Amino acid sequence: MASRRDPAGCRVGLFGVPYDGTTSFRPGTRFGPAAIREVSTGLEAYCPQLDGDLEMIAFADLGAVTIPHGAPEPVVAAVERATEAVLALGLAPLMLGGEHSISSGAVAAVARRHPDLVLVQLDAHADLREEWLGARHSHACAMRRCLEVLPSGTLRQIAIRSGSREEFSELRGSDRLVPIEQMAAALAPLRGRPLYLTVDLDWFDPAVLPGTGTPEPGGFLWGDFSALVEELRHHQLVAADVVELAPQLDPSGVSAVLAAKVVRSLVMLLNGD
Repeated sequence: MASRRDPAGCRVGLFGVPYDGTTSFRPGTRFGPAAIREVSTGLEAYCPQLDGDLEMIAFADLGAVTIPHGAPEPVVAAVERATEAVLALGLAPLMLGGEHSISSGAVAAVARRHPDLVLVQLDAHADLREEWLGARHSHACAMRRCLEVLPSGTLRQIAIRSGSREEFSELRGSDRLVPIEQMAAALAPLRGRPLYLTVDLDWFDPAVLPGTGTPEPGGFLWGDFSALVEELRHHQLVAADVVELAPQLDPSGVSAVLAAKVVRSLVMLLNGD
């Protein structure tokens, strides 16, 4: 909705990565980018919270990354190249997934431009495993791989509620785990630094977003995301991704609508007005 195909004069470049090769529970996130585009016309272009209108914003939809089937490593490399291409156009990258394993490719490209990059994760899961089911680039290892390409090492994981004993031991021994009620206070000291936001949609409660591969009860609602948006208005958001929508798991289509609304907010934040 309201996007352009020609990136000339645009500030934000949106692209899709239809991949779910390491999905270990319920597949289907490869259909996520197309579903977000399809339902986007059901939203208003205007966002009251941000007082922004997509019709007044120059952003480009650059289509889908051509990815190989099979192992995740070539996919992550393709995502990295695609993100570099978007940055070379002078655009802020906004990636639609696809599963969470793709994020490390985008983070690597953005971190080369911004060595002091801050990574903020919305997710039900810690994603800090070294490997999962024999794959180091599994969706369950997304943040572990991101940390390897994040020179600053600055990661804030907002209200993680699921993971292994080892993952939570690591989280509790670090400054990464941020309770939902401390979200704004924890992020405020990072204002002024470039920020990458990765949104795994299973952060939302499955009552409002059932269309995801690994739903986890006890999640969050739109108002919680709006609170983050309010804080991000004071930050330098330079890139973002929205991943793990499996639209066929929600026959109502509401999950895709919520995902599209997240994307609408992020386009406006990345636009910088």
